[in-house]
Amino acid sequence: MDNLTNQRQCPECERPIFGRADKKFCSDACRNAFNNRMNSDTTNFVRNVNNTLRKNRRILLDLQTLGKAKIHRDKLLKAGFDFDFFTNTYETKIGEIYKYCYDQGYLILDDGYLMLTVKQNFPE
Repeated sequence: MDNLTNQRQCPECERPIFGRADKKFCSDACRNAFNNRMNSDTTNFVRNVNNTLRKNRRILLDLQTLGKAKIHRDKLLKAGFDFDFFTNTYETKIGEIYKYCYDQGYLILDDGYLMLTVKQNFPE
């Protein structure tokens, strides 16, 4: 039997693999390229979500200067805020729901206004 027909091939570049029996790629560059390609969809999704969350936090931080502020929803939308993305919620005893982007939060009020706030008791 020909030795080349049993030769393992790199799944990235299809060159022969030499070395240990459990080696899967011909080089670190091929291993990295293969794994980056396989994880790119998940990585891009997570990157986009994190970018949106950071942008939302930055907008809240810029608009809220004294710990609490009342602001119209349109001002956040104009700045590019995405209300579909937040990191957590907090419900008060009376049923008010605060939404947070990390430590920066808001409470939806009447007539399109929001109360901006900063969460003070985050664990370190």
